[in-house]
Amino acid sequence: MQWNFYLSGILYGKFYVKDNDIFVEKLDAAKGIWYPKETFTEESDDFFKKLCSRSLLDFFKNKKEYEEKSSEGADEFTASSGETFSNRRNEVYFQRQKKFPKDLFYDEDGIYAVLMSGRDFAAVLVKNGEEDRTILSRWKKAFPEPPAAVNFLGTFFVDTRDGEKLATDVYLPKGEAYKEQKVPSVLIRTPYGKGERPEQYYRFVQRGYAVVIQDTRGREDSTGEWLPNYYEVEDGDDTLNWIADQKWSDGQVSMTGGSYLGYVQWSAAASGNPHLKAILSSVCAGSAFGDLPRRGGCFTSGMLAWAFAMSEKRMRADRMIRDDWDQVLDIRPLETIPQKALGTDIPFLTEWLTHPDKDELWKKSSWKERYQGASVPALILSGWFDDNGMGTTEALDLVKNWPKGTWKTILGPWKHSGNADYDLHHVFMGKDALRYDLDLVCMLWLEHFLKGVENGIEKTPAVEYYTLGQDKWKTAESWPPENGELRRIYLKGEHSRYTYDPDDPATHIIDMSENEIGVPEDYTEEEKRADYLLFTSDVLTEPLTITGDAMAHLFVSCDCPDTDFVFRITDVDENGRSVKLADGVLGAKYRNGFETPEYMEPGRVYEIPIRTTKISNTFLPGHRLRFTLTSSAKNFIFPNSNTKDGFNSEVRQKANIKIHQDGEYRSYVEIVEEK
Repeated sequence: MQWNFYLSGILYGKFYVKDNDIFVEKLDAAKGIWYPKETFTEESDDFFKKLCSRSLLDFFKNKKEYEEKSSEGADEFTASSGETFSNRRNEVYFQRQKKFPKDLFYDEDGIYAVLMSGRDFAAVLVKNGEEDRTILSRWKKAFPEPPAAVNFLGTFFVDTRDGEKLATDVYLPKGEAYKEQKVPSVLIRTPYGKGERPEQYYRFVQRGYAVVIQDTRGREDSTGEWLPNYYEVEDGDDTLNWIADQKWSDGQVSMTGGSYLGYVQWSAAASGNPHLKAILSSVCAGSAFGDLPRRGGCFTSGMLAWAFAMSEKRMRADRMIRDDWDQVLDIRPLETIPQKALGTDIPFLTEWLTHPDKDELWKKSSWKERYQGASVPALILSGWFDDNGMGTTEALDLVKNWPKGTWKTILGPWKHSGNADYDLHHVFMGKDALRYDLDLVCMLWLEHFLKGVENGIEKTPAVEYYTLGQDKWKTAESWPPENGELRRIYLKGEHSRYTYDPDDPATHIIDMSENEIGVPEDYTEEEKRADYLLFTSDVLTEPLTITGDAMAHLFVSCDCPDTDFVFRITDVDENGRSVKLADGVLGAKYRNGFETPEYMEPGRVYEIPIRTTKISNTFLPGHRLRFTLTSSAKNFIFPNSNTKDGFNSEVRQKANIKIHQDGEYRSYVEIVEEK
């Protein structure tokens, strides 16, 4: 029996299974040749793990048991390995409680395909001859030609306008069709090491693009200062010009990547460089005060794991994993955290802390504020629980008035690592939460905007989004969707006052070592704290769907000059379980802008506007919609001291807070209800 392994529609492996023996042939993408058949071992399994983040060897070892279990037709089964699977429409068993799951497609003859999704890729392991029963049929139609080989041209150093050198690796398509031919490029700018899994970008080379992977300034082999976000507009602009000047370049460049690699795309676009023709923006980071590290004017403690990992010139992922994060987050002043927790300084963190308000350092780092020039065709991918989700919100705000067909967004029930989990912190996202076509959509986007291929991608709906509760993908032509209606909900709860003690902060429920700040969680017990206010609807008798972000308008009084406000939207089920869907934060002194703090005076009423993260959720009959308010979120933001020194003070005091609900000052929330 032969099985074939494909990544983004390209055949990378052929497996031959006979009884208990497994042999494999692997594609050498660089040479464009196949290695001779060999026994499939753990070493050869590592080759495929780099491509799809799964063990194919484990699948073959467990295949017989999977087929026995699936033949019983149960709603779910647990394998002897402890893996659990649930049934979807009697077509597939998908793996639960697992990042990078295996989806087992089956029929009466057993399993015929395994589909494996990721942030912006999908891999398929399929019985020979069954390819057309999977997403591969669409790949074959769009790309009937054989893939090119990959030629590593070498490492080059791009000169910046201020004299630094950016280490840059170049890969070109190889073959007769590309001999002496100029090609469009895909640029990846990364602070995590240009040599880290370059294989993930080979698919672009194999489809006829040059791939350019660069260490950002101050990282790995590039010179200069590592100050996150600060230099990326200019360095991106210089790199685009360098690419356009190369003899192998046709002058057209696209970019791809997620998180910081998404941030640098928008920074390059902000420069107005004419060579940038398209971007593939995945879970992009945004401006400091809208996103990280200063969301709402607070200081994001949740990003410390990332800061620790980036404390040396080469990434140290091991520094994110600690069992003493609670103690680390209590260290004051904040400038001393690196030395006390790591035994070394983190210069960029120290620099950030010397800029408490939104000054020129932060403004220079905001690609949205600096954006100039025309629209750049942008494919924008993100999820409801992406901890850089406010970066995508900024992107959607920017593109909403761009010409039709120049932007498209896909928003799923995903965390920052993207299209890779059916369950987030034991909250089930639904049977159809994951997609197998994101890499295909990305490739079609580039084909159209860089090669002029008329594949219709620009005519597809501008917005594709997933509604929790309905377990349904939907489309729209605007964001929020055009069928939404703005609805105002006045806050009315049993209590209107609480006392916030910075020595006893409420908890933002995450695993700090996971480096995922935005995940959904069960806040039922946390909401029993005395420093929480709950505003809960009656039990719903009809479904209520909200899509978009919410805007809270809180009218508050406080006996301290400053404090923070943490606002959440939760879905309360029939059993009283309250699951966080969206949130927003704001430091009170920044209620009128982040440039100049305005402190509160006792006895006065102030309006606090808080914009939340995005969500699409149907509150089902029997459920209740809940808004919650408190003033701290340990693991997410450093507690406000309630003094003028804010989050970085060793002197702390309690704050007594009132939320006004009647008369002239009626606090309310604006949501977008789908009709």
